[in-house]
Amino acid sequence: VQLQASGGGLVQAGDSLKLSCVASGPNFSRYTWGWFRQSPGKEREFVAAISWTGNGRDYAESVKGRFTISRDTPENTVYLQMNDLKPEDTAVYYCARRRTSLQPTARGSSLYSTFGQGTQVTVSS
Repeated sequence: VQLQASGGGLVQAGDSLKLSCVASGPNFSRYTWGWFRQSPGKEREFVAAISWTGNGRDYAESVKGRFTISRDTPENTVYLQMNDLKPEDTAVYYCARRRTSLQPTARGSSLYSTFGQGTQVTVSS
């Protein structure tokens, strides 16, 4: 599977962005999907995940209440709506697919096998 993330940009604190991730390949709805981010000098960190059923969602504490993950199964697309952005949200954002199908949400990046090329989000104060 190949993942193409887009939607990043340069915004001011308090602004919103919506990231998209289009997945190629079959069986989109059989996998849990996640968003991760990485800023310079830091390890990649979990942001959000949506389960293969579409009913389960998990968020990092730092983004809970501000970010929303969703998916459009017919379009093979996962979204990350980001509101009230803060300078500490600045990072390259990656979408990813869990290694194994029909598994619940998870936070460990090692449980995900495919990461897209990433999209840069920069939030100025």
